[in-house]
Amino acid sequence: MRIPVLPTLVVAVACAVMIALGFWQLDRRAEKAGQIALFAANMQKEAAAYQPKGPVPDALLFRLSSAMCVKVTGWRTEVGRSVKGGGGYRWIAECSTGAEGPGLLADMGVTRNPKLKPNWSGGLVRGRVTTEPSHQSLFGKLGGTQEVLRPMLVSDTPASGLDASAPPSPDEVPNNHLAYAVQWFLFAGVAALIYALALRRRMRAG
Repeated sequence: MRIPVLPTLVVAVACAVMIALGFWQLDRRAEKAGQIALFAANMQKEAAAYQPKGPVPDALLFRLSSAMCVKVTGWRTEVGRSVKGGGGYRWIAECSTGAEGPGLLADMGVTRNPKLKPNWSGGLVRGRVTTEPSHQSLFGKLGGTQEVLRPMLVSDTPASGLDASAPPSPDEVPNNHLAYAVQWFLFAGVAALIYALALRRRMRAG
């Protein structure tokens, strides 16, 4: 019995693509490891000037910085964690900086009471730089849409009545690319095995 050319070609191409994706994930793993090492080094560097526009450069993430909140123009609430380890609602101030532009986002602390609006109208904010919380949907991520997140300061000093939010840490940055690579290699192996078994069954039937 002759081996079918077109199905075999399709399976071979699919396996080759999956293997290539696996090696790409291994390359991404090395890149992410270097990125995390940079973030860890940023934790030891001196304070940097705050940049209000996104995307946030890697050289600024997790650095100490400060900015002046001239006026609080609004508040956001997000799920958060205090520096003591307890969960709750964190209050993020949307601030005017006295000039036109994106302004300042400042995480001013955590409370278990979602109705407890902070009694804080502005001032100098010191803390570490991170990005604002992402609300991108899974479909957006799968579709390859690049979400531009603004920088945000996690204040060292909480607003009155709040607990300080846990500062951002490079330890929280995942590096799952090895697992993704293994998955792609497994997909390729399973696809090749299933097709080989199908060919064997067809040969026996013939």
